[in-house]
Amino acid sequence: MKSRFSRLLAVSVVVTLFSLPLTVIRAQTQTPTASPQQPKPPAKQDEQLKLSTDLVSLKVTVADSFGRVVTGLRQENFTIYDDKVQQQIAHFTEADAPVSIGIIFDISNSMGGIIQSSMVALRRFIETSHEEDDFFLIGFNNRAKLVQDFTTSPDQVLGRLVLVKPGGMTALYDAAYLGVEKVKQGRHQKRALLIIAEGEENNSRYSEGELRRLIKEAGVQIYAIKIGGPWSYGKNVLEGIAEQTGGRAFVPGDENGLSFLDICTRIALELRHQYSIGFYPSDARAAIQWHRVQVKITAPKGLGRLSLTYKDRYETFRK
Repeated sequence: MKSRFSRLLAVSVVVTLFSLPLTVIRAQTQTPTASPQQPKPPAKQDEQLKLSTDLVSLKVTVADSFGRVVTGLRQENFTIYDDKVQQQIAHFTEADAPVSIGIIFDISNSMGGIIQSSMVALRRFIETSHEEDDFFLIGFNNRAKLVQDFTTSPDQVLGRLVLVKPGGMTALYDAAYLGVEKVKQGRHQKRALLIIAEGEENNSRYSEGELRRLIKEAGVQIYAIKIGGPWSYGKNVLEGIAEQTGGRAFVPGDENGLSFLDICTRIALELRHQYSIGFYPSDARAAIQWHRVQVKITAPKGLGRLSLTYKDRYETFRK
């Protein structure tokens, strides 16, 4: 009897131990799946293509009325419109992901007294960035040249810049074009350029139209800082390059009163704290060339007025 009672007790314990976790597993797996005897048929080719080609992904920066980056928002705070038609958000993340970054620096004659004073701000930019970011440096005057290839070392980038001797004319479009092509070789999926220039253009082989066509399709976010020359001189050129990529152009000492150092810090923080929002357009193959995208935000109480920066258009998907 004792032996039989022991066996019954053991069976009871085993049944109890194995039955409890099964309840939790079932509660966590509510998504219906096909039975082993009837496996779910594979997705049709058209569905597979849709998943890989029709996703529109936006990098959205949110700032408060003081220009400070706002983090911690959720998917339900955002609404996406494609040509004024609301879309369903299919992908949403807020991740401090590393970036491959190209620094495009004006070394023309007009920048002679500015390069040395830029070193502290550039060091702040690199040191505020993600620890796994990689950087390269392009200098430009009469022509654009790769001065430092990809590196994670601030000293390598800044050390190369110290050796540069300013002079010559300004091939801004060529430098930006070279930067977009080069940053595609970066090891990170997220890619950006920082252009530091007076904004003058007088010696490029590439035209403004050719540069615009390249950056519209490249998926590279561009920020620009206008230094040197009159306050308004060249600002429109840099804004035209940056804003169509979802980036921004800054002028130290403008109406916001930000210094070069402040701006470099802000750009580094914005690149680190962006929301990635994706959707499958309901009319991706419409008979128009470019779709207009609008992102709206419902801010939690207490945050006040928020501003959004993002690329507001994408090219129609081809059949």
